[in-house]
Amino acid sequence: VGDCMNGIKLPQAGEQGLVVEFGNIIDEVVNIKVHRLAKQLTRDSGSAILEVVPTYRSLLVYFDPLECSRRDLGELITRLALAGEAAGGASSGRDAANIVHIPVCYGGEFGPDLDFVATHNNLTVDQVIAIHTSTPYLVYMLGFTPGFPYLGGMSEQIAAPRLEKPRVKIAAGPAGIAGSQTGLYPVESPGGWRIIGRTPIEAFNPEHPNPFLFAAGDYLQFKAVSRDEFGAIRREVAAGAYRPEITSLQRG
Repeated sequence: VGDCMNGIKLPQAGEQGLVVEFGNIIDEVVNIKVHRLAKQLTRDSGSAILEVVPTYRSLLVYFDPLECSRRDLGELITRLALAGEAAGGASSGRDAANIVHIPVCYGGEFGPDLDFVATHNNLTVDQVIAIHTSTPYLVYMLGFTPGFPYLGGMSEQIAAPRLEKPRVKIAAGPAGIAGSQTGLYPVESPGGWRIIGRTPIEAFNPEHPNPFLFAAGDYLQFKAVSRDEFGAIRREVAAGAYRPEITSLQRG
């Protein structure tokens, strides 16, 4: 399948895969289109679609070739994309989105790189925290480790380079910065991001019916908490009593 409408491309990905490419840039409008199409395909295609995997700017669609041909799938995608544009563009697919509020204790043992980020940007530690917590960040995609959110919208004022030598092991929960991106380590892993704080909540728990606290297309809003608040929340999490704050962001 070749080029589609409005610059969308549909390259093949193996015998059961089709990639829907909306562009070649990281852009919120493009990402909204990706997630809108993912929801439409999941809802409207029945058993023909096996799985959809959204990324920053594209959607990988796994399909059953016994249920739907590649050509028919391409035509369905074209119709859905055209209908979405006719209904009002990118904002029509998601009038509201979840904002998941993430408490973070910044600095000290929880944020060993906070001072570096401040010095690197000629800011105080308090200014870095204020900027980092000032806006909700779009979850463009999840990857690297289970539930790791790639977030967009961080201010260039607090951008910082990755570590020259990545840490071999990072415990679950740190919030970090790499270049002009920010993110959250949901599970223990290696990592080269600058760690500025830590959350006491669980962003990924494989024992829960829904293991992920948030999904691509949601927003994360970081909130600074004290060490005492961090400890209190952690105890609630351990007791199974913690309920994350989730609000709604109106779009359009």
